[in-house]
Amino acid sequence: MAARIDHAVTSGTFSLDGQTFDVDNNVWVVGDDSECVVLDAPHDVEAILRTVAGRRVRAILATHAHDDHVRVAPELSRATGAPVLLHPADRVLWDMVHPDVPPGGELRDGDTVEVAGTTLRVLHTPGHSPGACSFHAPDLTAVFTGDTLFAGGPGATGRSFSDFGTIIDSIRDRLLTLPPETTVHTGHGDSTSIGAEAPHLPEWLARGH
Repeated sequence: MAARIDHAVTSGTFSLDGQTFDVDNNVWVVGDDSECVVLDAPHDVEAILRTVAGRRVRAILATHAHDDHVRVAPELSRATGAPVLLHPADRVLWDMVHPDVPPGGELRDGDTVEVAGTTLRVLHTPGHSPGACSFHAPDLTAVFTGDTLFAGGPGATGRSFSDFGTIIDSIRDRLLTLPPETTVHTGHGDSTSIGAEAPHLPEWLARGH
């Protein structure tokens, strides 16, 4: 059976630099009827487990380690037996959320994750955070960008451990080079496509965010 993409939305808060905001987070699950991987583990482990629906979870892939993306990652790992995989450059953010529980493994640029006969390739796309990663699934004509690229532009870079020039480099060099028909599944809000976003790069540069 071919791999498919399932989706859930969970609600909670995001806190950094002494401020807290209400947020809705996307959770993406890639797999077939028997196995899957989960991308991000935000606020509600039960909602994620309902989307997993009893399948074997091979890994929990963190797009980055802001608290609204990894808050229930250790709990989900315990419930499923799957390791949480994170780029090591985001360990400083992870430790702010889970100082006593290390992630279960590392993600590196160019790594591949195999699930249900399809491949997700890790793209290190820093800027929103130092270890932010996107996951390109060519067989599904999709890329999962976390908070690096949204419908309408780059993720936020006004907080600690973020940088606008870096996120622009990541988007221009790693994401906008993907085929234009590639669907962009984001960490918050609606999906978009590479073709829809690419023409707007000059606007983002001009506005500076």
